[in-house]
Amino acid sequence: MSAPPATSSAIPIQRVAESRLPDVDLTRVVFGSVYSDHMLSATCRDGAWETPSIGPFRPIALHPATAVFHYAQAIFEGMKAHRTDEGVPVLFRPRQNWKRLNRSARRMVMADVPEELFLDGLRTLVRLDRDWIPPNAHGSLYIRPFLMAVDPYIGVRPSREYQFHIFTAPVGAYYEGSVNLYVTRRWIRAAEGGTGEAKAAGNYSGSYAGMAEASEHGCDNVLWLDSKEHRYIEECGTMNMVFVLGGRVVTPPLGGTILPGITRDSVLRLCREEMGLEVEERPISIEEVVEAHADGVLSECFGVGTAAVVTRVASLVGDGVEVRLPEPTAVQDEIRDRLTTIRLGRRPDPFGWVERLD
Repeated sequence: MSAPPATSSAIPIQRVAESRLPDVDLTRVVFGSVYSDHMLSATCRDGAWETPSIGPFRPIALHPATAVFHYAQAIFEGMKAHRTDEGVPVLFRPRQNWKRLNRSARRMVMADVPEELFLDGLRTLVRLDRDWIPPNAHGSLYIRPFLMAVDPYIGVRPSREYQFHIFTAPVGAYYEGSVNLYVTRRWIRAAEGGTGEAKAAGNYSGSYAGMAEASEHGCDNVLWLDSKEHRYIEECGTMNMVFVLGGRVVTPPLGGTILPGITRDSVLRLCREEMGLEVEERPISIEEVVEAHADGVLSECFGVGTAAVVTRVASLVGDGVEVRLPEPTAVQDEIRDRLTTIRLGRRPDPFGWVERLD
């Protein structure tokens, strides 16, 4: 594990008068229902960032004409903090989240967030609210950095003023157990030249219609297909997809329509460099999956992501598809175990992924 570099920056902090933590049972939190005491805030005007500050978690007051309300110029990140067995807070590959946030910002024509602002602000905030991190067996501290356009102007142009915030929330599991995914050719999540590879707010609301259809069919989420042929698997929307076919790990390639998941990258590196598995990043059609299942070649299917971590897919159904995934799940179980034990310091970290906040 690595420690964060020393820094001379000092972020002003206004602490809450009284923490809400005594009223929260961290062993029983539902994902996205409870929020920690503090949040970080910073403003960028005409390309110049003002000094960030940390204060009590609070509502944000905005003008009714604020650009983000009308044109969805907003992006975000998702990441987590955990505790080691000794109680030390740790972050997992935080610099990759900063890099991805700025890739999203450039696609959405927004201001870049400086590395020092993002990483120092993140570390300071997590250290401050470290007591909100649930015990390892019960969850983690979810971290939500986000950037939004705040010009009070309804003309159609990129904003000149942005707000950047980070807040945190103790969370339990996003998915309880395995999931069932719905295959639809009616809706699409992203198209070439669009914003699919950016973590843009509008990508998620645009997927709600498909999610509602999935729910009507008793499924947990959508398995999205490509926008041209409606055949090739892309992602789930909350997870990148991974299949085990004849002992090979196969996942759709990044190409502008799929979010480049940090957990995805970590899983593929573990498979290649630590587990000795053959990994293929290539187009995979829903027809290939159905045929592989019928032939007994498909042994596992799972999703990987910050919230989902490694989640077993129990079935793929809809639009003439009915695939019931078998057990056992040896590959995904080993991946999950390796990710968890590296993150918590129980196994050597050969990649330098984990950052201790002693």
